[in-house]
Amino acid sequence: MPRRNVIWILGDQHRAQALSCNGDPNLNTPNLDRMAVEGQNFAAAVSGAPLCCPFRGSLLTSRYPHECVPGHEYRLPRELPTIAHALKEQGYQTAWFGKWHLAGHKEAQGRAAFYTVPREDRGGFDRWIGYDNNNAQWDCWVHGHTDKEEVARYRLPGYETDCLTDMLLNYIREQQDQRSRGDAKPFFAALSVQPPHDPYVAPPEYMARHNPQALQLRPNVPAIPRVEAQARRNLAGACAMIENLDWNVGRVMRALAEAGLQDETLIVFFSDHGDMHGSHGTFGKLSPWEESVRIPFLIWGGPSYCFRRGRVPYVINHVDIAPTTLGLCGLNPPSWMDGTDYAWSFDPQRAKTDAPDSALIQSVVPTGHGNSIDRPWRAVVTQDGWKYAVLEGQPWLLFNLNEDPYELANLAFNPSFRNERKRLHDRLAAWLTRTRDPFKLAAL
Repeated sequence: MPRRNVIWILGDQHRAQALSCNGDPNLNTPNLDRMAVEGQNFAAAVSGAPLCCPFRGSLLTSRYPHECVPGHEYRLPRELPTIAHALKEQGYQTAWFGKWHLAGHKEAQGRAAFYTVPREDRGGFDRWIGYDNNNAQWDCWVHGHTDKEEVARYRLPGYETDCLTDMLLNYIREQQDQRSRGDAKPFFAALSVQPPHDPYVAPPEYMARHNPQALQLRPNVPAIPRVEAQARRNLAGACAMIENLDWNVGRVMRALAEAGLQDETLIVFFSDHGDMHGSHGTFGKLSPWEESVRIPFLIWGGPSYCFRRGRVPYVINHVDIAPTTLGLCGLNPPSWMDGTDYAWSFDPQRAKTDAPDSALIQSVVPTGHGNSIDRPWRAVVTQDGWKYAVLEGQPWLLFNLNEDPYELANLAFNPSFRNERKRLHDRLAAWLTRTRDPFKLAAL
């Protein structure tokens, strides 16, 4: 059987709850819903580091943030191999389009959109067209290299998600041309877009669909006027951005079919972290609550694939995405990857590996940004529906998500749940030992 191609499509700050297939009443995401129905929806997926740079470092290397990219605006160590290196060793072509945020550039030193990411900081991709960071979707600048030459910085002619998707579509057509000439190689491509990260703006036809006052807020958004007002304003724009992203996902699916590559290519859709949008009175990311740490994670392939479909309960984490991708390609992950290969859950031809009963979530270096948590924390989320979070030297949060999905009842200091707290505390301690994390736990 020929090697499968894989495409990553990842948004930024897109929480798992924000898909119509996951129950969001404010959204219409037909293409992503199709992926969820025809493929797999990992409904329990988490961001093991709900912040752009640490997540992305772990995504590419399958190493935990404290041994890779611990905080905001930290550089991915050049000596660490990435998924691009692993795939190129197996004969794959590799390409990256869009947001990177791993070059270590400090925004205080000048706008990151105008910073040239050095070739040696581009993760080993054969083709890399993108930018380090850019929070301006209508003023997006990219640079990089193709297989043959450097690409000077230029301004995208339209909305970021649309234009970056155009690049991926052109790349798919190139793969079609290579196949028609008989010199095709399997490929791995990543489309990394900034939306639905703030600022919350989208093309006008998408913005017009969402009236802030008509939106349904989550039950854990407190009835505080300033919180509700900001939540409605931001959420309206975010919904518009997600629906635009969904439209572009549909464009990729159609392009694969038109190129005759649909039956050879898998799409993996996910995000780096979520967005609170007023839940628990806060905004943004870098907190352990569900809206921040849960991410969409979908795997989809053409109709000829023989695979398992539907909702998947496994708590797949950010370090698991690279080894799972290699497994989907029919390859075994290299020994330097820390994560778990979940490809067997999708493909019955893959040998099953042991799935962890939980996932470790980390905030190693706080950003100090408003509405974030201003000190380091660690958390464990379990397969059986519990979450436990700690600050250094003390417990902090304990939720039974099965009965309390909106995390309204903190059980961390309730003596009736001391046994559950001890079980989760020990599980978190085991994760810290396994991952060589020096974080200091309290003695219970």
